[in-house]
Amino acid sequence: MEDRPNPSRPGPGHARPPELPTADPAGPGLAVVVFGLASAIAWGAGDFGGGWTGRRAPVLGIAIGVDLVGTIIMVGVALATGEPTPGPATLGLAALAGVLAVAGIVGLYTGLAVGRMGVVAPVTGVIAATLPVIVGLVAQGWPGAEVVAGIVLALVAVVLVSRSSDAGGRRSGIEYAVIGGVGLGLFNIAVGSFPEHRVAWPLAVIKASSVVPIVALIVLGRRPWRVPRPILPALLATAVLDLAGNGLYILATQAGRLDVAATLSSLYPVTTVVLAVIVLRERVTRGHLFGIIVAALAIALIAGGSAAPVV
Repeated sequence: MEDRPNPSRPGPGHARPPELPTADPAGPGLAVVVFGLASAIAWGAGDFGGGWTGRRAPVLGIAIGVDLVGTIIMVGVALATGEPTPGPATLGLAALAGVLAVAGIVGLYTGLAVGRMGVVAPVTGVIAATLPVIVGLVAQGWPGAEVVAGIVLALVAVVLVSRSSDAGGRRSGIEYAVIGGVGLGLFNIAVGSFPEHRVAWPLAVIKASSVVPIVALIVLGRRPWRVPRPILPALLATAVLDLAGNGLYILATQAGRLDVAATLSSLYPVTTVVLAVIVLRERVTRGHLFGIIVAALAIALIAGGSAAPVV
């Protein structure tokens, strides 16, 4: 079988076309699976760290610390590696992605605070995963049957793993869940639309542009933000994990299909639940356990479909 040229993977220094990268519907490639799953692991661990620190320090202080640390690290990486500065389109999309990320996180956290977690978390997760899947299908066509089945099962797994028991009598918080899901879903789409194969500079811009709206929330809302010194090491670890999740997701979108990358990275709640069980000794519910099993099956289907030979 002859190798087919892949227009979504140009050589070093060459830019992709402005539209989303095109991937062969029969097999998006195993690289996107590896990067997507690694992104889910890093993001899930980062969320666990963010939740742990958020119980001991102001959430907005943790958020601005994570983004400031991420900005500094990625500017250093970009300068050290000599990565070329992206063009205006990539920089603009990166700045937009940073603002969308803040909107998504604020919507999610507000919903979790005022609404029912069993409604807010899964609704946010499914919307955030579904939007890029729809865009990927429209822009890149349908993948193979195994990949489609895996995507569907992965969305089911997100709902199962994200659900939690709630006390009755609280409002649903569905409106904040929608805001959070749309914000995070559009973030995934914006990152997947970068017209160039760059990682360090776009990620630095994403983090830097996220700082501005957070500072505005702190100043205008007069919200607390100072993080106690004993929490700073945990904040640094959370920042590195969040940064790794973002960087790996960017690599996943550049390696293959947007829908596959977004779906696999959306499985990050599995990592958070597993860490909560191991570290905090939290009890895993039957729903969570079933969700983890469904997620494993989804990963196997997507990976199997991705490895299928092109005929």
